[in-house]
Amino acid sequence: MQKDAYSFDWPRFMWLAGLVALSVGLSLGLACAVPLAAFAALGALTMRRRAALLFILAVVAANQCVGFALLHYPLSAVVWVPAFALVGAFSVFAAEWAYRSTAFAHPFAGYAGVFLAAFAAYEGGFLAITVLASGDFAPYAGPVVLRVLAINAATFAGLLIAARLAAAVGLAGTGRRLHQRAA
Repeated sequence: MQKDAYSFDWPRFMWLAGLVALSVGLSLGLACAVPLAAFAALGALTMRRRAALLFILAVVAANQCVGFALLHYPLSAVVWVPAFALVGAFSVFAAEWAYRSTAFAHPFAGYAGVFLAAFAAYEGGFLAITVLASGDFAPYAGPVVLRVLAINAATFAGLLIAARLAAAVGLAGTGRRLHQRAA
């Protein structure tokens, strides 16, 4: 049976809504340390570019809504909203580049390459914006960056497991790229 051109892909919608809801939970617990690089890497592995960019923008929007509505970010922090969106998109592009330019024999090496590219874009983007805006390097001290790396790495591992489980139960949108790496 052919799909109706106007049919709605509920499994894909539920998968993406679940991921954005997870990002809301992480935003509540981690505030400014939301693992944006982990979500960008998963988007690059499981979605086409347009969908991955829309997904990361949804994650950023959810994070900012939580921040301003529930965590009481000061109104002056609204200038960082475009920075989060820009860095999120940059992270998706970097992760896609890593995916396309790597040919690792083991899928986990490929996953690591995609994640590290997204993380480097995430940290590098925020470093550049912070230094240009204030000249302050303090937020990028070694222990802080290592903490953010650990949060993102743990989240990315969990997201990969969730994506594999979602694929096993037939949720759409879990990605052929993810399966190609695991084959």
